[in-house]
Amino acid sequence: MPESVLLRGGTVHSPADPSATAMLVVDDRIAWVGGEDVAEAHVAAVGSVVELDGALVTPAFVDAHVHLTETGLADEGVELADCASLSECLDRVAAHARSRRGGPVLGHGWDERDWPEARPPTLDEVTRAAGGAVAYLARVDVHSAVVSTALLAAVPAIAAADGYADGLVRREAHHLARRATRDEITAARRLALQRDTLRRVAALGIGAVHEIGAPHIAGPEDVRAAIALAADEPLPDVVAYWGSAGDGVTIAVELGCAGAAGDLNLDGSLGSRTARLSSPYADAPGERGYLYLSLEDAIEHVVACTQAGIQAGFHCIGDEAVWTAVTAIARAAERCGLAEVVAARHRLEHVEMITNDLIDEMARLGVVASVQPRFDEFWGGSDGMYATRLGSERAGALNPLAALDRAGVTLAFGSDSPVTPFGGWEAVRAAAYHRTPEHRMTVRAAFAAATRGGWRAARVDDAGTIAPGMLASYAVWDVPGLPDLTPGADLPICLRTVVRGRTIYDRFAP
Repeated sequence: MPESVLLRGGTVHSPADPSATAMLVVDDRIAWVGGEDVAEAHVAAVGSVVELDGALVTPAFVDAHVHLTETGLADEGVELADCASLSECLDRVAAHARSRRGGPVLGHGWDERDWPEARPPTLDEVTRAAGGAVAYLARVDVHSAVVSTALLAAVPAIAAADGYADGLVRREAHHLARRATRDEITAARRLALQRDTLRRVAALGIGAVHEIGAPHIAGPEDVRAAIALAADEPLPDVVAYWGSAGDGVTIAVELGCAGAAGDLNLDGSLGSRTARLSSPYADAPGERGYLYLSLEDAIEHVVACTQAGIQAGFHCIGDEAVWTAVTAIARAAERCGLAEVVAARHRLEHVEMITNDLIDEMARLGVVASVQPRFDEFWGGSDGMYATRLGSERAGALNPLAALDRAGVTLAFGSDSPVTPFGGWEAVRAAAYHRTPEHRMTVRAAFAAATRGGWRAARVDDAGTIAPGMLASYAVWDVPGLPDLTPGADLPICLRTVVRGRTIYDRFAP
């Protein structure tokens, strides 16, 4: 007998019936939505009845860009995001190092811009604070870090790599340093970090995440573990991507990934000045960032993915990197056929500095924009990091979410956790109240990007909406209807999260 559950007496957010108060789930699918009269007729025939008591039911959120192990490490490491000064940062590292008794010191979140010292820690300062232990302290954007002498001694190639300077690691030096600390994680600890992160995600009404793996972050075993964990335990779905060129397509297929995409970096970040710009940074006139792949290599990658029937994609933030990404997909369409490229639904991560002509080209090519609305919340505005790095004119053009939506580009919202925190409603609010008014989305469009958009970005079209025949992945919230999302207003609390008909979080479970 199929398993059936009737939810009734609430508000069911469904395009199939805007006034729905009830929903019937059979096995892993939504079978019906409607009103109380018909719901009463189902009561005697279903396996169980959930009385909503006025609560809101929505599709579960999808976070389209996460790093599960990285988030777990950030949660248990030394938190540096709220340090008011360099000295406070070093004091906090020293206290953490003493508690670790010689173990590696991993930290996350420092941002030198608002410190009185206005600079990152030096090699000697990190080494002293860490008490001689291996230390890796990631900047808030995780595209640069500071390290200790012990880490350099363990991996001498870091100091010889491009991007190293007095303990500060960027570009290739950062990739080596980050990977060196991640390769020391045991399989059991990796699994525990991922499990804890996914459980926290479930409690926020998030029913699926896109795990963005790449060789400069951790090896393929990290992605393999996350996929297996979500398949074996009552946790959010994990859609995985492997971000490497060359043999990346073969590895992605072997792992069972949706694509060789995600953090296949064309460039870095604006905060670390590694995002590739067509003209120099406003606060560093001699710098334009870094381009990791040539246009020719990017084209070959998209062609290989298209021919393999999987998604291609790139991390691209600066305008030159975004141009390279979109141009590579357009050139691949000339070789593989436009229909084949559109069907592949290739994706780009971040696409912060994009012009209207490239937005139109993304729409023509069927390319998904996997974006992070909270980037603007954290770093936008006239006195934010974007304005500091780029100047007000270029900063004001960043993250044009409304223009992408109007052009018909599929939008999927993510957090890039641990860069910004998990939170579906928070992402919707950030998009609806973008610091630049012309870039604001409607709440309706932003909610769709935070739910169905994440599934469409993974080429799954029967999920993310409360309607008959759709996947039964939904969340129940402690509000009677769609919430007030104005800045400062309280956001809903998740009462229950259900994935494919199976409850993975229940606020009131013993």
